[in-house]
Amino acid sequence: MSNSGSQDSTSGESPAFTPYLPPQARLPELTLRAVITGAVLGLLFGASSLYLVLKVGLTVSASIPVAVVSIALFRMYAKAGGRDATILEHNLIQTGGSAGESIAFGLGVTMPAIMILGFDLEIGRVMLVAVLGGLLGILMMIPLRRALIVQQHGRLKYPEGTACAEVLKAGASEESRRAAAAAGHESHAQAALSAHTIFTGFGIGLLYKTVMLALKGWKDIPGVVFGGPFKGGSVGVEVSPELLGVGYVIGPRIAAVLCAGGMLSYLLLIPLIKFFGEGLSAPLAPGKIPISQMTPTQVRQDYILYIGAGAVAAGGIISLLRSLPMLWHGLKSGLADLQAAGGPTGTVPRTEQDLSMHFVLGGIVLLVLAILFSPSLHMNLLGALLIVVFGFLFVTVSSRLTGEIGSSSNPISGMTVATLLLTCLIFLLMGWTGGTYFVTALSVGAIVCIAASNGGTTSQDLKTGFLVGATPKYQQIAILVGALVSALALGPILLKLNEAATVYVPAAEVAPGLRTDVSLLLDRETLRGPQAREDQRAYFVWHKTDATNGPPGKYLVDEQGRAVYLVDPGVNGHYSKRPDGTEVRKFDAPKAVLMSYIIKGILDRQLPWALVLFGVMIALILEMAGVPSLAFAVGVYLPISSSAPILAGGVVRWLVDRQMRSRLRPANLSEAELAAESDKSPGVLMASGYIAGGAIAGTLIAFYAGFFDRVEQAITRWAETHNPMYAGPLADLLSLIPFLVLALVLWQAGRRPPMPVKA
Repeated sequence: MSNSGSQDSTSGESPAFTPYLPPQARLPELTLRAVITGAVLGLLFGASSLYLVLKVGLTVSASIPVAVVSIALFRMYAKAGGRDATILEHNLIQTGGSAGESIAFGLGVTMPAIMILGFDLEIGRVMLVAVLGGLLGILMMIPLRRALIVQQHGRLKYPEGTACAEVLKAGASEESRRAAAAAGHESHAQAALSAHTIFTGFGIGLLYKTVMLALKGWKDIPGVVFGGPFKGGSVGVEVSPELLGVGYVIGPRIAAVLCAGGMLSYLLLIPLIKFFGEGLSAPLAPGKIPISQMTPTQVRQDYILYIGAGAVAAGGIISLLRSLPMLWHGLKSGLADLQAAGGPTGTVPRTEQDLSMHFVLGGIVLLVLAILFSPSLHMNLLGALLIVVFGFLFVTVSSRLTGEIGSSSNPISGMTVATLLLTCLIFLLMGWTGGTYFVTALSVGAIVCIAASNGGTTSQDLKTGFLVGATPKYQQIAILVGALVSALALGPILLKLNEAATVYVPAAEVAPGLRTDVSLLLDRETLRGPQAREDQRAYFVWHKTDATNGPPGKYLVDEQGRAVYLVDPGVNGHYSKRPDGTEVRKFDAPKAVLMSYIIKGILDRQLPWALVLFGVMIALILEMAGVPSLAFAVGVYLPISSSAPILAGGVVRWLVDRQMRSRLRPANLSEAELAAESDKSPGVLMASGYIAGGAIAGTLIAFYAGFFDRVEQAITRWAETHNPMYAGPLADLLSLIPFLVLALVLWQAGRRPPMPVKA
């Protein structure tokens, strides 16, 4: 984290700063094509981010990839005879497009917890939370713009926002370059990233993932389980392009720490539990079967997840405590700036015009009223007040932290953990511990999480606009539209991803003889997805909350009260095979599980606190040793098969950076300048293409597998008998070959110097 006080010590805006375009410049900006393109790209990257956050609990900023795609699309359109977009239109597109990624993160971190708590993932509730949180975060950030972006220019660096501005300037159209000349910027060729790179990466990621998963070209998670003296130990690697790309983007340091957490789980904690529990004849709570009968995956589900949750919670709170000084300064600046922000826009330069403060405050009031009176949120007055207080608090924190470390490294999950902890403790003091208060507490946490995430993204986008000379109010309109479109679309995508991987487990296998009183049940539903073909009857819905006579969860019950199916969700479900033997790819949703543990642990007092405290101790020890505990804790929680490819991406980035430093040694660049050069290398865009292509392919294949399961079964049967890279004694080894080729292509892209853009 950079030192915010190390630069200019003045309190006001630096008089020497001149944006790329002067305030007098008049170029097309808030155009219909820019708003629509931004919303569409936001939806595309939002869908890929949602897939990623459900898988590994991580996303990366979409601003730079959206900017590059925008430049490439309109450059091709111009070659076909159309009019190229101006730099202000491109900036508006990346502003609207970035909203999808931030909303996807908030949704994936919080809303799947509703199923873990025993409730349905209702479409209305998901869309409402996304819309309310997304718009609230943007509106709450607008009054902070002058305090954080204008007055703090030179102190808050906004690394990703600044890099995005450089990409936009490098790809500026001839019209934009002529306008920039009035501000003293010469229209010369600038070193820039080739927009072709991200499309190449997208195509490679899409094709690779399609061949691997849809056509069963090779095994997607090769691995080995150890025996003998190291019983219970195991390693695996998910050979996917999106995780390799994530590792490259976040860099070798964080990637190594993340994978080290996975190694602690799979090569130490699980073997230890197996070693000490092997002689037990009875289950050890919270496990359901004796440890001697457990696979490494079952040990992880019953014990390690709680340890990881404790470590993630502690790491998140520690990261939040570190930001308290910035929180205090940001709050003071934001409150001091609130009145000044409401002045008339006609008397100020174009580059300083915000949306009317009457519009902002009126919008916030309307959103809070919608929160309070929405039946699906089960909200009360106290919950709505907590959303306002925590929302403004963490939007300010998020906006300022984005200025320090960028939106990709912003600890939004830590802020969400703090919100849930405080909300649940207040509810506990009020005596509110019933099931509906689970939903109320989660709704508070979800809206605050999405608001903080979108607030930080808005702050970063407005900084980019400040540097290029954009009109703030037009950017604010664009991100409001982008957030609304993404919020309305990502909710249904989340439900479809869950539905496509849902398994209806015969109750006789998991809870034989389980019954309930159907007179107390009101809702009925039928099976959905592939299993609906075999059983089209309607059943009563029973949400079982205790472990008596069978695992808790959602059951389908017949007219006589007999449990017929346990509905195992696609997100955080435990059963990966349907009754006909079809394999199903589940989503771990690690952050959502953590949120559910906090709510249930405090309000229901059902958390195995000993295991959680083990995780807390791990985080504290790491912090004392100078290791970033949050990244390590996420690694403890994730399967090692997810963190291993992230490490591989980090290693590729390390090799590329090592060569780059050698090449740039004669230039005597500072460490910060070297880091900026690394972030602008073609490898970052190739990795971003891998992420988008792989994640979009994974999303589409999840839908395909849910609706065309018979085709997939036929392909699987053929691959199991004819493809040695998919099944057979050498499949685990052979399936690493395509992944190594993928890594080699990324390395080759990264080691190329950036190509100049022709003036």
